[in-house]
Amino acid sequence: MSTEIELKLQISAKAARKLREHPLLSGLTPQKLYLLNTYYDTPALELHARRIALRFRKKGEEWLLTVKTAEPASGGLALRSEWESAARPGEFDFSHVDDLALRDFLGLRRELLEPVFTTHFERHIWQISYGDSEIEMAVDKGSIDSRDRSLPICEIELELLSGKVDDLFVLARRLQEDLTLYPALASKAERGYRAYLDTPVKPWRAKPAGVHSGQTPVEAFRAIALGCLEHFQRNEEGLLAGSEPEFVHQARVALRRLRSAIRLFAPVLPDNFVQAYGRTWQTLATALGDARNWDVFIGETLPPIVTCFGNHRDTRRLRNAADKRARAARHDIAELLSVREYPCLLLEFTAAVYALNDTHAVSLAEFAGERLSLHARRAQKLASRLPELDAAERHKMRIAFKRLRYALEFFAPLWPEKKLSPYLAALSGLQDELGRLNDHATAEILIDAAAGKNDPGIAHGWIAGRQQLLLENLPAAVGAWLEQKAPWQH
Repeated sequence: MSTEIELKLQISAKAARKLREHPLLSGLTPQKLYLLNTYYDTPALELHARRIALRFRKKGEEWLLTVKTAEPASGGLALRSEWESAARPGEFDFSHVDDLALRDFLGLRRELLEPVFTTHFERHIWQISYGDSEIEMAVDKGSIDSRDRSLPICEIELELLSGKVDDLFVLARRLQEDLTLYPALASKAERGYRAYLDTPVKPWRAKPAGVHSGQTPVEAFRAIALGCLEHFQRNEEGLLAGSEPEFVHQARVALRRLRSAIRLFAPVLPDNFVQAYGRTWQTLATALGDARNWDVFIGETLPPIVTCFGNHRDTRRLRNAADKRARAARHDIAELLSVREYPCLLLEFTAAVYALNDTHAVSLAEFAGERLSLHARRAQKLASRLPELDAAERHKMRIAFKRLRYALEFFAPLWPEKKLSPYLAALSGLQDELGRLNDHATAEILIDAAAGKNDPGIAHGWIAGRQQLLLENLPAAVGAWLEQKAPWQH
């Protein structure tokens, strides 16, 4: 078995032609190959479900059978286990797979395997000595075909043959100085399955943090931060399309979780890292927040007002103005994702996360307990003053509980589900109540922004009454949380 460490970058056909004249490739003659690949799976797509890719590749006159398993990618970097051996097309011999469980899994399904899609592309390969590393740079141009559907391939793959992962990122950033390159998450296999299934792009939700007790705090942060970055990148396509509000919501959650993780782990991270990347995402986060506020207003706050006052001209005017603001907010997000600095930020941040070193001896469980206790004390201090809090202080309390919830979700694998579930459920319920209050407080601001001089007083009146009802529910939600024993306490 070999481990493939690869950085994948999307590139336009025009930029790919320009790349061949890049100074880094001066004096180097590329190897040219035409590669034909057929990917196989069972009718139930059992390999796809386990993130396994199985293909026959024709490389010149040679045939190769390849098995790959993949870890989630972030910032374009993918780490894959790979087994490859010479083969006869159509003969599934898995004797070269030294992972016995995987070999047995594949062997039991040998008779069920059938082709699901093909890829064919021209590849230009350069061997580059860069920094302390040997790197293979491949430019692939071709297509993915399945049934009657076809997707284009135009990408760069930087594979680390020997040396340091840091050099992959340094080389990629050097290329970005002259070319527009976007870190890509989806492998050819993933895109092939999308073509086979004709799967529409769907909002991507946060996955459980890849944290375990054997990690150091910095290792845990790396897993969490890269997971948050993947969460955001997986929603990029939907953000650019600008249609489904849930893409905005999920992208906003991803950045909130990422920024919360940086604050949470700040004691074990370099000061310059925290200062740089605690602020770097602010502009994009603000744009997502604006768009999300309008989406919530249009989708949740405004409908009951329209139901009550549907024929009133002020509500119609308000709805039209809100729709216009929401479209403008989505356009602002697409503009930010289209600037040249955005793909550079993705690579820079991913490189910085991989470069972090451990300098603290504290165990992850001890660190998690200390940080969660601190977050819980801050939230409880505000909650104890609930009857006297004004709107601004309730907003601070909401943020405190949100950060506590994110922290608990990050560290959740460290405790049994039985201990975690009641506390997290009570915390989530309280956060939901505070969130609804905040949505209505925000709605008042949005009404003024959308209506201008045509202030629809009926909407303000409805919201004020609704806020009062929500405030009456809040003490019970706080009490339910206070009754729970913190899972990190023995």
